[in-house]
Amino acid sequence: MEQVRERQAGAEVSAALVRVTAQGQAPDVDALPQTRTVSRDLINQLRALEDMKSAITGLQARIAVALDLAQRQEQAEAGVPVSERGKGVGAQVALARRESPNRGSRLLGLAKALVVEMPRTLAALESGELNEWRATLLVRETACLSVEDRCAVDEELAADTGTFDGAGDQAIIAAAKAAAYRRDPRSVVKRASHAFTERTVSLRPAPDTMTYLTALLPVAQGVAVYAALTRRADSARAAGDPRNRGQVMADTLVERITGTPGGISGINLDLVMTDRTLFQGDAEPARVKGYGIVPAGWARKLVGAGGAGREIPVVQDPSAGSDSGPPRDPEFQVWVRRLYTAPATGDLLTTDSKARLFPPRLRRFIETRDDTCRTPYCDAPIRHIDHIVPWHAGGTTTLSNGAGLCEACNHTKENPGWSANTRPGERHTLEIRTPTGHSYRSQAPPLPGHRPSRT
Repeated sequence: MEQVRERQAGAEVSAALVRVTAQGQAPDVDALPQTRTVSRDLINQLRALEDMKSAITGLQARIAVALDLAQRQEQAEAGVPVSERGKGVGAQVALARRESPNRGSRLLGLAKALVVEMPRTLAALESGELNEWRATLLVRETACLSVEDRCAVDEELAADTGTFDGAGDQAIIAAAKAAAYRRDPRSVVKRASHAFTERTVSLRPAPDTMTYLTALLPVAQGVAVYAALTRRADSARAAGDPRNRGQVMADTLVERITGTPGGISGINLDLVMTDRTLFQGDAEPARVKGYGIVPAGWARKLVGAGGAGREIPVVQDPSAGSDSGPPRDPEFQVWVRRLYTAPATGDLLTTDSKARLFPPRLRRFIETRDDTCRTPYCDAPIRHIDHIVPWHAGGTTTLSNGAGLCEACNHTKENPGWSANTRPGERHTLEIRTPTGHSYRSQAPPLPGHRPSRT
C-alpha cells in the first residue's frame, strides 16, 4: 500500500508540473505533494520517455523501409525504369518528419541498414538500449562493409544484449571500427582513401552575427593549417599583440585567405535593409544572404554608415551602365540597389520576362526574396532558380513562378509524381505535392521592415 501511495503521489507531482509548464509558469515546489519518492518517480518517467523515443525511432525506420518498397512497387507498375525507382523517397520521409531533404536521405539510408542488415542494432534501438544517434554511429562505422560482413559485425557487437550499457559515443565508435577492421581491413583502408575526395568547406550561422566556417581536410593538411595559425598567434602574442590567441588565429585565417585584413573586399555581400535603417537610424533588423537576421546597428557599421557625418554614395546597379559617382572606399565598395515591395504584403515587385532562362536581375530578385532553398524544412543555399510550373508545361519566367532551390531539391522535384505550384498568401507561397498526395507549403521569409497586418 505504501508503494501504491508513493506512485500516486509521484503521478500527482508529474501532473502538477505538466499543468504549470503548459501555462508557462514556474512550479511552486512547496505547493506540490511531498513524498520522498518524487524525484525517483520523475527520473523513472524521464527514462521511460527516452525508451519510448527510441522505440518510436525504430518503428519509423521500419515504416520508412516499407514506404520505399511500396513506392518502388508502384513505380514498377507504372513502368518507371529500374534505375529511376525509389528516387524522392528520402525527400518524402524528410517532409513527413519535418526535416530537410538532405537529412531525409540519411534517415532512409539508416532505416535500410538497420532493418535489412543490422537487426540486432535495431532491436537495441527498439528496446531503448541505444538511442537514434548511437545507432547511427554503428551504421556509419560499418558502411564500408559488405552485407555479410556488416551482419556479422552486428551479431558480434549484439547491442541488444547490453554490450554498450554505459558506453559513450567514442566507445561505440571504437568498438565498431575495430570490428569492421577485423572483418575487412582492405575495405576500411579503401574507405579512408576515398574520404580524401570528400574534403570540403562549409558555412553555417552562429549566434550574435557570427558564423562557423568549417573545413573537412585530410589529417596532415588540417594539422598543418592549425599549426601555421598557432605559430602566427604565438609570435603575435610574444610581440605584444593585445588580442588573445584565438582572435589572432581567426584574423590571420581571414587575412591569408581573402588577402585583406577585413576580408570583405572583392566579395559580394548581399545585405538587405530598409532605407529607414540605412539612413535614419531605425532599429529594424537587416538580413545577410546566407546568414539571416542581423541587428540594425551592426548592418550600418558594416557599410560605414554608423559614424556621424559619414555618407554612403548611392549608385545604380553597375550592370545598368550608369552611376552617380565613385564609391567611397576603393577597398570596400558599397553598391546600393533599390528594391520595391508591396506595402501590405512585403512581397518584392518586378516586371515579367518572356525569356526561357531567368535574366540576371530577376535571378537576384528571387535570391533576395527567398534567401535559402524554398523546400519546406530545407535551409540549404540557393543553387538553382527553378520554374515552379515547368517551362515545358506552360510555366512563365516570372517572379511569381520562380523559386530558389538547392540542387538536390530541384532534382527531386523532377521525379515522377512530384508537382509544385503557387498558392495565394500574404507573401509568395510555394506548395509542393509528393507522389503520395501529401502537400507541404513554404512562404518566402519576411523582408526587413515588414510587419504582418493584424485584423
